[in-house]
This record gives sequence, structure tokens and C-alpha cells, in this order.
Amino acid sequence: MTKRKRTPSRPRVIPPAHGEERVHQAHVYYGYGKGKTTCCVGLAIRAVGAGMKVALVQFDKGYDGETEHYSERHVLRRIDGVELHPTGCERMMPDGTFRFGAEPGDIEEARRGLESARLLLRKGAQDLLILDEILAASAYGMLRRQDVTGLLDLYDENRRCELVLSGHKVWDALVERVDLVTEMRKVKHYYASGVPAREGIEF
Repeated sequence: MTKRKRTPSRPRVIPPAHGEERVHQAHVYYGYGKGKTTCCVGLAIRAVGAGMKVALVQFDKGYDGETEHYSERHVLRRIDGVELHPTGCERMMPDGTFRFGAEPGDIEEARRGLESARLLLRKGAQDLLILDEILAASAYGMLRRQDVTGLLDLYDENRRCELVLSGHKVWDALVERVDLVTEMRKVKHYYASGVPAREGIEF
């Protein structure tokens, strides 16, 4: 019986001291193509693998404490180094249909996510902060554009970590502010032929 080789633990990445070359960047992943949250989760896994700490705030992806509709969170909750902050109201109806629109509870939950993001930018211990679907929350009336740019103002005061924003839509001033912008553009999607969202693939 052969012995398995032990994988050496990797040291935690230490950000540069004040006054050194800036290494932390602001990313945006946006568009109507599939893959934004998948990208965010993949980046979180990569960061943890490099010894970094990750905070992930999800907007409009509610969790009632019992029914979990986002399969990746079953794993993320078990990973040391990932701090998960899901926000949002339930959108999956008992009959399997999806509720659209922004109701007062949706807006309140988005504001809760915004406050979590502000606190993490000011005092969090993370090396990577991901604000998943914050741009969708802005596009669909749960947050204002000023809320998003206010977070960037706070980030620029002290770039203590890498910052990632995702969602459907961007605007010119936002693109100017950040350091990386990637568009997920839908070229073809099986939804159009009637294939529904599938557990483990879409959620």
C-alpha cells in the first residue's frame, strides 16, 4: 500500500504595507451570459487555496435557514477561510415559479447587504471581498447607483483587499472607476429551447 503524499499548507498571503506598490484591484463581472456567480465562486476557491481569507456577500439570493436553493453554499459554508453573507427574500414559489420585481422586503434585504459590505470594507479581515449580484440589485431598483459608487469611495480610501462586484448591468462611470471589467455575453442558451434551470448547473 503506497502512502499518500501530504499536500504542503500554503502560507497566508500578506497584503503590502502602507506606501508600497498597490496590488489590490477592483473587478467587475457583468452581463446577461451565464457564469458571473460561477466566476465569483471559482475566484473564492482559488483565493482560499492561496491561503487568503474571503468574504462573500450575496445580494437577492435569500436563505430562510431551511431551504437552500444555491448549491454552492452547501460547500462554501464548510470551507475554512470563507465568510458567507447571503441576503435577499425567497423568490422561489411553492409551485416552482419564480417571483420577479422588487418588493419592500427585497429592498430592505439589499440595504442589509450594503451595510454588511460597508462594515467589511471598514473592518473586515478578508483578503478578497466579493459582492455577488450587487449590480443586479442596483439595476432592478433595490439599491441606487450611488450606493455602489459609495462603496468604491470607501474602498479607495484604503484598498485593504481585492474587491469583486457582479451583476447584469454596468454604467460608464463605474467602468471608469474599476480596474478590471469582464462581460459575460450570451451567445446561445438552452433556456431558449425550453430547458429549465437545473440543480448543480444553474443553482
